Amino acid sequence: MQEERRLAVLRAIVEDYVATEEPVGSKALVERHGLNVSPATVRNDMAALEDEGYLTQPHTSAGRVPTDKGYRLFVDRLTTLRTMSAAEKRAIAGFLDGAADPDEIVARSVRLLSQLTRQVAVVQYPTLSRSTVRHVELVALTAERLLAVLILSSGRVEQRVVELGEPLVDDDLAALRSKVGRAATGSVISDAATALGALAESESGPAAAVAGVLVEALEDHRSDSRVAVGGAANLARYGDHFDSAVRPLLEALEEQVVLLKLLGEASDADTVTVRIGAEGPIEQFSATSVVATGYGPHDDALAALGIVGPTRMDYPGTMAAVRAVARYVSRILDEN
Repeated sequence: MQEERRLAVLRAIVEDYVATEEPVGSKALVERHGLNVSPATVRNDMAALEDEGYLTQPHTSAGRVPTDKGYRLFVDRLTTLRTMSAAEKRAIAGFLDGAADPDEIVARSVRLLSQLTRQVAVVQYPTLSRSTVRHVELVALTAERLLAVLILSSGRVEQRVVELGEPLVDDDLAALRSKVGRAATGSVISDAATALGALAESESGPAAAVAGVLVEALEDHRSDSRVAVGGAANLARYGDHFDSAVRPLLEALEEQVVLLKLLGEASDADTVTVRIGAEGPIEQFSATSVVATGYGPHDDALAALGIVGPTRMDYPGTMAAVRAVARYVSRILDEN
């Protein structure tokens, strides 16, 4: 009973501090949250939580604020994430529907996520090395020229013109299409490139030319690891309260490797990962938290997306927004 009450006190302090940015006192908690105990009992609970490292008192006689450990317990004890309202779901769907390719999907997603959370949004482009080849199509442009179309599970489409050097009749085109499709379709990028490379070496003429061009197309994007960033202007609203983290974070927005490292642990499309303060992989970001998850078609995480912001954030709302956007992006990739 005492543990449940102290958890309720901690939860109330986190919610009030996130909302007001001011240390929270016992009297305010009793008045605002209906804890059904006296301010003296709440003060005792706050003292106990401070002794255990969940709260700290920035100034003598001031109220308490959560520590990273307190935020961690608060997040871990969330039984459910906040449900997005019908209006929010319609807004997400309306913003993302109609995106034609992965680049546009990422661009829209990063803008949407930064607007929903009022934090810095980071969205990794679908990692092609983990994608599979969904389909290979060959279209005759002339008797000696083909258009090779490569469609990946990430939704990306690559097109290459192939100069054959000799005429190709319709029956030969059908056989070539079948041969190339058997070598690549359904395989991950690396395996498809290996199979097509072997085909290019073992064949001659049009088959070798087509296989070689497709290998080049796969190699061009084999190690794609770009990220898009949005909402950097949101940092300005934290002012002095976030000054210790603003400069390194602003610098990090220019470093793709750093941003990928921040998202690195979010490889599961079914789990929202929260790293608070010093739990993160980069020491300079000890005043920030990262909320991220994986996304991709068929519940297969091809990449990650999330937000970076101060430890004083609306965790339930942010986690819900990150999860919702990831699910919509996954659905769009699945349909493409």
